Amino acid sequence: MSPLIKSSSTIRDPASAHGLLVRLICGLIAALGILVYGLAHAQSVKPYPTKPVTILVGSAAGGSNDTFARALSKPLQELLGQSFIVENKPAAGGVLANNILAKSAPDGYTIAVVSSTFTTGAAIRDNLPYDAVESFTPVAMLAKGPLLLTVGKRTPFNNIAELVAYARLHPGKLNYGTSGVGSINQFATELFADAAHISLTHVPYKGMNPAITDLIGGQIDMLIASAPSLLGQVNSQKIRALSVTTANRSEVIPELPSASELGYPQSAVDLWWGVLAPAGTPPDLIEKLNQAINHAISSQTMRDFFLKEGASPAPSSSALFKMLIHDEIKRWKHVAQIANIQAD
Repeated sequence: MSPLIKSSSTIRDPASAHGLLVRLICGLIAALGILVYGLAHAQSVKPYPTKPVTILVGSAAGGSNDTFARALSKPLQELLGQSFIVENKPAAGGVLANNILAKSAPDGYTIAVVSSTFTTGAAIRDNLPYDAVESFTPVAMLAKGPLLLTVGKRTPFNNIAELVAYARLHPGKLNYGTSGVGSINQFATELFADAAHISLTHVPYKGMNPAITDLIGGQIDMLIASAPSLLGQVNSQKIRALSVTTANRSEVIPELPSASELGYPQSAVDLWWGVLAPAGTPPDLIEKLNQAINHAISSQTMRDFFLKEGASPAPSSSALFKMLIHDEIKRWKHVAQIANIQAD
């Protein structure tokens, strides 16, 4: 056998060589595709925030939503390096601000601080210009706080048992005030009345201040409202506090018994505050805001601030906040049905 023929026997099978070449080319194409995708994805993910963020508040300056939004804006600016500017849109019980938020670009540059009235309003209003669940992405909770169940000094009640016993013997005779039809005050009172199997008469006011004035003056018997609204009158002994509405005792006023202690766990209610973004806001932006908010409200400075305002910080995930909103709307719709609560 000639040397030429002998050396040719070491050459690989042409078909195998061709298959190897094809696999190499395919591998290179796949690697190039991954590289191109990675570069494109990196270019599409921009730093956030790169400009000021607007915090919408659906109430006038001085209310709890406004106060909490302004307190939150400073640590968020320090954490994220951009201004967070509070913009008040006080109209229609927060509906205007909520509607603006729902129609805003889902880019993380417009958010809103809302409270429990977001869910009570959604429970009784069928004509809202947005869907309270589908039009928003919950970002994070800020705080929770108790409502206080109080009675006038002229009433003979020193505890819940005495109030319930009297109300059962005299259905409808005791009246209670609220800041208006569909308010969290009304829902919390009717929830308690249903749990205690009593009937009370509703006296709606246009705001909390006139209701408190009439409670002090004896024109109404009972009022359930936030701790900041009532603690001054309780401490000066102008009215009498019987309990908090929360499931457990509150650090805001720990000497008062809770709904569960009194045997009415199903009537437990928390006031809450939280932050929403428009639906469709990218998950990475929601997560970045959520982490920043949770970090901000967990500081001792914010904890002290909330306690002074009658609340406690309530860090949460976006998913848990979304669940709370969904469950509360369902709960308040049930209360509205049994108590015949209808929007004005």
